[in-house]
Amino acid sequence: MATVKISTTLGDIVVKLYDETPLHRDNFLKLAEEGYYNGTIFHRVIKDFMIQGGDPNSKNPTPNGSYGTGGPDYTIPAEIIPGLYHKRGALAAARQGDEVNPERRSSGSQFYIVWGKTYNAGQMGQLDKQMQMMAQQAIFNKLVADNKTKIMELRRARDREGLMELQQELEAQTYAISKEQGVQGLTPEQKEIYQSVGGTPHLDTQYTVFGEVIEGLDVVEKIQNTATKPGDRPKEDIFMTVAVIEK
Repeated sequence: MATVKISTTLGDIVVKLYDETPLHRDNFLKLAEEGYYNGTIFHRVIKDFMIQGGDPNSKNPTPNGSYGTGGPDYTIPAEIIPGLYHKRGALAAARQGDEVNPERRSSGSQFYIVWGKTYNAGQMGQLDKQMQMMAQQAIFNKLVADNKTKIMELRRARDREGLMELQQELEAQTYAISKEQGVQGLTPEQKEIYQSVGGTPHLDTQYTVFGEVIEGLDVVEKIQNTATKPGDRPKEDIFMTVAVIEK
């Protein structure tokens, strides 16, 4: 089992890397062995959500510096695996948004560790419906993108009736695809995890989860509780060094 220690200003965090995500596992091990992360900071911290680091530009940070855009000159193909959830303590890869990154490729170096929150049964029911709607919206958005040229032609022609007919057609296709794919909300396993352990369920299927904290979850809690300034950067920089324990 590949394990890595993230030593921070506030304590040590040990993570295991999943064999189910070999591209992310091997890349993280490679960067750790090279000392790539040493001297960087957790540049983005949001209470009850997550802590993020891995920007090489954050070495020797300036007091008013803004970080979060740095990384190596490559991205990693998404390895979004069913059953690897954004539970509390999950290690996941940051990435650019869908609008410029529809393949959901991961940053070459930036990562985040989930904190999130726990949910009661009522909240899970509401979230379940939201997840179904989000999945259907994603299908509809892709269909709209695929029909962009046709939509623009109808708009230029000011053909409102044609636009309405196309929208109804795309909505019907969305329903058919959703039914065919068995689009659902949260699985029973997800519901159990987010009610007992906690996390950030709305990120599932959106980002690659490639590991989890096995020691030092209390350190993650300390970091996510730290005071931040505008831009979500901690007021007191939290530095890290990352070392491989076992490959």
